[in-house]
Amino acid sequence: MFNLTTLRRALLATVAIASFAAQPALAQDAPKPATPGFDFSGVLYANYRYATDSASKAGNAGNAANKFDVERVYLNFRMPAGDDGSIRVTTDVFNNTTAATNGYYPGWTIRLKYAYFQYNFLHNIGDMKGFNATARFGMLHNALIDHEEGFWPRWISQTAVERTGGFFSSSDVGVAALVTLPNSWGEVYGSVANGPGYGAAETDRFKDMSARVTLTPFGAEKGFLKTLTISPWAYMGSTASKFQNGGTGQVGTVSDPLDRNRYGVFVGIKDRRFTAGAEYASRSEMIETGSNTSAAPRATYTNTGNLTDGFVLIRPFELLDDKEKSPIQLFARYDSFKPFSDARSSGAQTTSAANVQTIAGIIYDLNQKSSLSLDFQNLGRSGGSTVAEQNIIFLHLMVSF
Repeated sequence: MFNLTTLRRALLATVAIASFAAQPALAQDAPKPATPGFDFSGVLYANYRYATDSASKAGNAGNAANKFDVERVYLNFRMPAGDDGSIRVTTDVFNNTTAATNGYYPGWTIRLKYAYFQYNFLHNIGDMKGFNATARFGMLHNALIDHEEGFWPRWISQTAVERTGGFFSSSDVGVAALVTLPNSWGEVYGSVANGPGYGAAETDRFKDMSARVTLTPFGAEKGFLKTLTISPWAYMGSTASKFQNGGTGQVGTVSDPLDRNRYGVFVGIKDRRFTAGAEYASRSEMIETGSNTSAAPRATYTNTGNLTDGFVLIRPFELLDDKEKSPIQLFARYDSFKPFSDARSSGAQTTSAANVQTIAGIIYDLNQKSSLSLDFQNLGRSGGSTVAEQNIIFLHLMVSF
């Protein structure tokens, strides 16, 4: 039987191991890496979109909607902060499309994406090269998304767990630990954060825990399988009840949390000629019913959603001749997310309803730092899903600097 309490303790232990378990004597004679200097970098995502789905046409007198957009500008600042210490600050410039509902500036604005202090406190533990431990505090990565974006190009679309499944945000405010394993075996990452994301300040007293174990069984070898990565992960969170403070006519306060849990496994391989990834993930959320009154007592149930997705990126001319560098890359991705396991959550839909995301296109590298992508993205439905369908042709631009 799946024991949430045991798993929560295991996730906390992942962070604690890196922070407290190892003795300083293990690393006192190991060489320390040089403190990095000031580093500034960034990336710009822009696109032109042409939407032909019925919902887009309905809002434009039956005509296809289209627009130019600057989707994101990430500006990265990295600099030293004392011996073994450093900071990273990443600003996220984005188009604030929610301004109509939140009353803020309706246009391009700026917010923090990452802002943390990093302390590399153990080096070559037990004289094992590459066995290091790092702690972070601030607005930092969650356990999965940044890792998966090392395989799938974020500038074309968010990863499936973030976009299609809506599992969690890519960063949050909290503490984290990263342990890199010796002999290129992989890494372990764990965090405790506010939850459920960096888009808003903390709203309750509960915290979310996440952990990822990344194994690279051929990491020390040469050849195509060197980058084979197997990454099981878990995310255990809680949110407050909407009845936590009671209210007029209610029978009392509710201090118990509502579980918000996710877990999965990602498998990927990354080579310039051929990159691919596959994933299975599940999310479960406790849902409240009733009004917390004697006439309509509060009750809860758990709904579960499941996601399967996969993608591939190929440079066909380099597969035929790896001595010649080609600027052309083909890609395709398929996501299938079933949001409901409980009929009470599905509403007009069914428990077999699935939201299906399909992406396909071609990338052309303009130079070493910039690329164009012409791609088609479709959000479809099956099994009784009522999600709004989308059909969009994109011209994407990515520039790193």
